[in-house]
Amino acid sequence: MHVTIEQADTAIRAARDKALELGTQMCIAVVDSGGNLKAFYRMDDAWVGSIDIAQKKAKTAVFFGMKTGQIGQLSQPGGSLYGIEHSNDGLITFPGGIPIVDADGVMSGAIGVSGSTVENDDAVAEAGAKAIGKTELPAHPWRT
Repeated sequence: MHVTIEQADTAIRAARDKALELGTQMCIAVVDSGGNLKAFYRMDDAWVGSIDIAQKKAKTAVFFGMKTGQIGQLSQPGGSLYGIEHSNDGLITFPGGIPIVDADGVMSGAIGVSGSTVENDDAVAEAGAKAIGKTELPAHPWRT
């Protein structure tokens, strides 16, 4: 099941509200479970470069079923995923991309946020994802 446009809109509104609370301007992308863009919102004065980063954070989270910050930890030199950011036409492996998991534990999409510090990006993405679901997939033998 893919994230619906209504859910994507709810996630974007919640993320935007968190960005306003933090006093920052963000680009917010929601992708479906196939990594295809479902909805996008660019706040006034958000960096143009953050458009691509937000979308890639969302894709990275949905492609691997985990938060981009977790992938970043695994992709450090000597890590088991070192160099992964060069795959899939470019991934983003720092915080701000979060899977969206429905009530049945199925990943329906992901949200990616860019435009501030990685801590703010992550907090804004978390607010958006939690507005419509969970952010962690159920345990599975092949998941790290």
